[in-house]
Amino acid sequence: MEVVGSIIARLGSKRLPYKNLLPFGNKTMLELGIQKLKASKYVTKVVISTESELIARTVADFDVIVLKRPESLAQDNVPSIPVFQHILQHYPADIHVNLNINFALCEPAVIDRAVEIAQQNGEALSKPYAVWAQTSHRLFHYGDFWALPPTFDDARAGAIDIHTETDLLNSLRIAQGPLPGWE
Repeated sequence: MEVVGSIIARLGSKRLPYKNLLPFGNKTMLELGIQKLKASKYVTKVVISTESELIARTVADFDVIVLKRPESLAQDNVPSIPVFQHILQHYPADIHVNLNINFALCEPAVIDRAVEIAQQNGEALSKPYAVWAQTSHRLFHYGDFWALPPTFDDARAGAIDIHTETDLLNSLRIAQGPLPGWE
């Protein structure tokens, strides 16, 4: 079974600029996400979809495929499904699984669980929304791009969705524990 794991990484975050390139511990959020996808027992290749040469160059040495996303798919108002379809058009697979690296504390086991559920049901979305998987058939026969599929609860997906500096700080506090002088 061919499983493409992806990270969709735009440079233009409005709430937290350069979010994908920010450190989380001793790695960037992108590097951490790549490692999590590679730790999956199912993912056979990792694709980074981006419109940014800076992001492409940042991950160039991480043994991943960088797919240049057209500007038409890199706008704020574009849903994820057309981006996922673009990925599978270039890198066909039986299953596509996307890791939302905003959930820096998500465990790789959630990726595996999403792939397993997608194998059975055609699609799976973790709750919180860290991992989303679809079979190729489901992805190319999608209805409403904005309608979310049924979800599965998994606390291992992480509690904090990083969109702001405060979210990032809260995630780092959870991951690192107390920092002397900053309590």
